[in-house]
Amino acid sequence: MFSLTDEQKALVDAARTASVVAIGPTVKADDETETFRPEIFGQLGAAGLCGIPTAEVWGGLGLGYVEYALALEEIAKIAPSWAVCVAVNGLPQIILTLFGNDTQRQRHLPQLASGEKLGAFALSEPGSGSDAGSLRTTAVRDGDHYVLNGTKFWITHGGYADVYVVMARTGGPGPRGISAFLVEKGTQGLGYGKKEEKMGLRASPTVELVLDNARVPAENLLGSEGDGFRVAMSALDSGRITIAATSVGLAQAALDCAAAYACQRRQFDTQIIDFQGVGFMLADMASKVETARLLVHKAAWLRDQGQPYSHIAAMAKCVATDAAMAVSTDAVQVLGGYGYTREYPVERLMRDAKVMQIVEGTNQVQRVVIARHLKRTYGGG
Repeated sequence: MFSLTDEQKALVDAARTASVVAIGPTVKADDETETFRPEIFGQLGAAGLCGIPTAEVWGGLGLGYVEYALALEEIAKIAPSWAVCVAVNGLPQIILTLFGNDTQRQRHLPQLASGEKLGAFALSEPGSGSDAGSLRTTAVRDGDHYVLNGTKFWITHGGYADVYVVMARTGGPGPRGISAFLVEKGTQGLGYGKKEEKMGLRASPTVELVLDNARVPAENLLGSEGDGFRVAMSALDSGRITIAATSVGLAQAALDCAAAYACQRRQFDTQIIDFQGVGFMLADMASKVETARLLVHKAAWLRDQGQPYSHIAAMAKCVATDAAMAVSTDAVQVLGGYGYTREYPVERLMRDAKVMQIVEGTNQVQRVVIARHLKRTYGGG
């Protein structure tokens, strides 16, 4: 995609304006104090940013993942923490759209898409990260309820979310024994453990979720028993595009800061961008950002067209998150001593970038996905 439609340009402008107004004034302080401001969701929702790919009939904008990626990039330029928050809030919407019934959709989608409700996704556990099929949280049918027991880790919006999509085991071992449930805030037996103290994304809360005989109505089962692993993987395929788009915005923000500084900073009566050591570094940074952006847009376009996109989403996630880490690190280097201080945003961006290579499946897992696709394509047995 090499040019934007008028509608896409308007969405980008709206995302940029809303992010500057709603997030910009407190982004530095919120990072330093690890403060999450859930009221910001209402402001972003009012700008249409909380339900971009959700159908209009369910309260969203009914746009595609290309538009979603464009908006997340703009949010991430101001605060990657908030781009991740918006992306995570979108996961229950994706799941409800693909696997929910109309009653479940009507109950949750309009308010999630407007930012009135906050959503979360609960898959990972203390002993189950990349190996999602080995999760141990259980769900046992008891009349018209399921009783859930277990602990979930790394839950974005934990303690704040109004609805969690929780994966739990209803059957035997392995992926086929996993089911997906909607667990609402206030459910008896739903509790919260420690809040993680993180290196980056400090304005986005990550909290342990505890299920202690949590009674969940059977009507909150998503799809059928045994569908949970498919639900989770479908969400993660889409989530890799959103994390990649967030990483592009992060990298662009780091490049913008470094390039502007290199044009302003003078040494030996010369702008430092004119020194090859700096100029070539910036050239490589810019090339990485553009490469990542194009791959993200291709993955998003394939999803919008209903074409296979899992392996391209994995590539986009790898390339974009690696670019974000490299570009933000080089941005700190370009700024020298100033880059290591909080006077400029690049040190925060560098801290935020690291986790992008880990969430939604580590980049090592993404390379496994890509290699498996190559094996199937080239007949590797």
